[in-house]
Amino acid sequence: MAALLLSAGAASADEATLTPLAQLGKQVFFDKGLSMTGTQSCASCHAPDVGFSGPDEQFNRMGAYPGALHGTFGKRKPQTAAYVGSSPILHVEVQGGTPTFVGGSFWDGRATGHRLNDPLAEQAQGPLLNSVEQALPDSVCVVQRACAGEYASLVRTLSPGTCEIPALSAVQCVAGQETKLGPEARAAISNGFDLLARAVDAYEESPEVSAYSSKYDAWKAGKAELTAQELAGLAVFNGKGKCGNCHVEAAPPAGGPGVNGALFTDFTYDNLGVPRNPLNPWYQQPGNPQGRSWVDLGLGGFLQTEDQWRQYAEQNMGRMKVPTLRNVDKRPQPGFVKSYMHNGYFTSLETVVSFYNTRDVKPRCPNAFTPESEAVAQGCWPEPEVPQTVNRKELGNLQLTADEERALVAFMKALSDGLAGAAR
Repeated sequence: MAALLLSAGAASADEATLTPLAQLGKQVFFDKGLSMTGTQSCASCHAPDVGFSGPDEQFNRMGAYPGALHGTFGKRKPQTAAYVGSSPILHVEVQGGTPTFVGGSFWDGRATGHRLNDPLAEQAQGPLLNSVEQALPDSVCVVQRACAGEYASLVRTLSPGTCEIPALSAVQCVAGQETKLGPEARAAISNGFDLLARAVDAYEESPEVSAYSSKYDAWKAGKAELTAQELAGLAVFNGKGKCGNCHVEAAPPAGGPGVNGALFTDFTYDNLGVPRNPLNPWYQQPGNPQGRSWVDLGLGGFLQTEDQWRQYAEQNMGRMKVPTLRNVDKRPQPGFVKSYMHNGYFTSLETVVSFYNTRDVKPRCPNAFTPESEAVAQGCWPEPEVPQTVNRKELGNLQLTADEERALVAFMKALSDGLAGAAR
């Protein structure tokens, strides 16, 4: 086998120049001033050296990150901010005779894309105004701070008049209080807020974030070779392991900037039977009156709130967005703890693959709140958080050998960006 033609390292030095809109999005993405306490930015939960996912090992284990306001925590693990821009507007398709939701953003699909015609832009607005994330109480507070930031000139260039809205300078932002504005000022603020969200979208879709610079991409371009184990893992991925049924190795609908645009997701939602994470801080949060009885209903919980989709809610309880597998193993150094699934229950790819392989083979742990480490030691799996909609056709008893499990992990590790010269 020929030697690897490219060396591992940082992203290519000749990265494509960011567009002005993406430049603004980058400034917004890293600006801690766009939070109520000036302590949290998008990057606080989506860091580059972790594949734009969670950068803190402790919070990764817990499956949720703290908000800007002291003592607050979210309820889910931050998804990657990379490779998510091709998700279509949330809609229903009939697949195999079953109504299937496709598209949207967030684990539960609540950033539908219907308002801005762009799920990722709508997703970018969510954390800024979420009381357990960046916690700004009103979109006017976001616009006001952006117009006072070091990148104000970019805002003025790309959104003329936004920073000159008369009401802007007089706004006093108080946690939990919406600002009263006249309809004309409110419309202008909304336009400015939407522009900032589209800018974040442009940055997250840029080659600086979605680089397509993995060993897999280099292999597809004929610039590198996968090892025998990685190739065996790819065969398992698309065959016996059934991973490719949802994490499809195909280009997105509109193509992509990579060698072949493969995103390793079909943008649908699934319930894998993931157990509760006993370390989830949401169980102890004041905003959760249910305590440890709380259940994350995922897509179904969101559909319950929408008149046009409520009829589909029950059959989608517990389903979560199928994530991309790009950068699934990217970490700042060996041994750094990442976590997986919507609640961070799993902390290694090896355990994830073992769960997919043996979920329905191993006995049930007596305690539904059994941590991952104890479940592995006891040779059991806890019951699913939402049992009634678990996917029992594509995982649970895959009958993979130990070698096949290891090969599958090896292939997924080849999806990490950062191979010098791999990006197109």
